[in-house]
Amino acid sequence: MADKLDLIPITEWGFFTLPRPMVIAGPCSAESEAQVMETAKGLASFGIHMFRAGIWKPRTHPGCFEGIGMPGLKWLQKVKETYGMFVCTEVANRDHVQACLDHGLDMLWIGARTTANPFLMQEIADALRGTDIPVLVKNPVSPDLELWIGALERLNRAGVRKLGVIHRGFSAFQSTTYRNDPGWRIAIELRTRFPELPFFADPSHMGGDRKYLLELSQRAMDLGLEGLMIESHCNPSQALSDAKQQITPEELRAMLCEQIVVRDADSQSADYRDNIDQLRARIDVIDENLLSILQSRMSVSEKIGAYKKDHNIAILQMGRWDALLDDMVRKGEREGLDERFLRSLFSVIHEESVRIQNVVLWEKEK
Repeated sequence: MADKLDLIPITEWGFFTLPRPMVIAGPCSAESEAQVMETAKGLASFGIHMFRAGIWKPRTHPGCFEGIGMPGLKWLQKVKETYGMFVCTEVANRDHVQACLDHGLDMLWIGARTTANPFLMQEIADALRGTDIPVLVKNPVSPDLELWIGALERLNRAGVRKLGVIHRGFSAFQSTTYRNDPGWRIAIELRTRFPELPFFADPSHMGGDRKYLLELSQRAMDLGLEGLMIESHCNPSQALSDAKQQITPEELRAMLCEQIVVRDADSQSADYRDNIDQLRARIDVIDENLLSILQSRMSVSEKIGAYKKDHNIAILQMGRWDALLDDMVRKGEREGLDERFLRSLFSVIHEESVRIQNVVLWEKEK
């Protein structure tokens, strides 16, 4: 596993500039030349430089609109010629890559379903070898951080140095507010491990509904991500794919120019520095105390494991665990803590406790 990727900074790619957010916008799908050109005109009118449109659409069920295919690449060429915009689309195999290179596209992105397939990722990486085109990689459909990193490594080893990611959320079995679970913790972990990696959020696919675009875009900015990929259509209600999550160019202009608050990465204010340093020092002390408490808890778990072994008792006691978890969630909520956070935290603690008890059991068996 790579500790570092060999990257060219995004500000040297030729079309993204500070300040944030860097924006990629355009329709989910290129449907007709008229639709593409009208949408591009609206976006260009307020300074959007990177135009996106899906040419090949991976759909769950056959018979849905699966993209216009090769004719759409000519429409993207016309967008470049007419409005001076840069253009990009999604690729899922070597043929897509070659077609985009032949038509002079400026950037490519790789979708969530393709990211999850190492064979396809290697095929795309091989097709890109020796080229200089930037590539953005969406997270895989499942919250598998190593699978996401592996896709990046394949491209980087093939010489793709203009490389970034798009966070579009993760598929979830349970019902959620959004179309895809934001799973910000995964994004934060990737950001922590590869701080040099350009990072975009895709609030359109994350929310699945235009009413969530602002709140998800704001969250991305609050986390310090570089940019946004947002779906915009000249007539969203008539879109052939993902109509519910697209907005008009004018609505996008209003959101970007009048509603989103972009926060600074840092401040040299003496007042800010003094107070933030004091608060961080308090956090450090609390974290050290947490480590001590966790060590004490696992020490008790080890003794419980030994006691269960001596009395021939199974390690997992699910009835007790379910009741304990519900009790901890109720108590935590009274303290103002989020239920999902509490369930996630205590599930990890319980998993480690079970692991320790298993170790005790097998050591005694030996």
